[in-house]
Amino acid sequence: MSEDAQDVVLIVEDDASILMVLSAYLSSEGYRVLQAENGEQAFSILASKPNLDLMITDFRLPGGISGVEIAEPAVKLRPDLKVIFISGYPAEIRESNSPIAQSAPILAKPFDLDVLQEQIRKLLA
Repeated sequence: MSEDAQDVVLIVEDDASILMVLSAYLSSEGYRVLQAENGEQAFSILASKPNLDLMITDFRLPGGISGVEIAEPAVKLRPDLKVIFISGYPAEIRESNSPIAQSAPILAKPFDLDVLQEQIRKLLA
């Protein structure tokens, strides 16, 4: 269980089964989970929810927007927001030459949920 059950996590993932598994797991660990299936939903949540601690985002998303393109403005608006990228194509994230892609953790799909939890704990410590 998370030490601070008030940590709010936004998951941006277009694969419904992955979104469901991550949401259920993080909820069971004590996090408040918000879900977005695409960039439009993610930006809507980012605009309307003032308290977000962490964003976990896939890189390849529908609609021609990447997780990096969501994370960059999100972190500019909220400098304290932590980001974790998840992707079946982790090299694409690094090759984006985005400053956030160079500093944020990148988990290659498939990944172990314990590894995700370890990364979250490090970022939110």
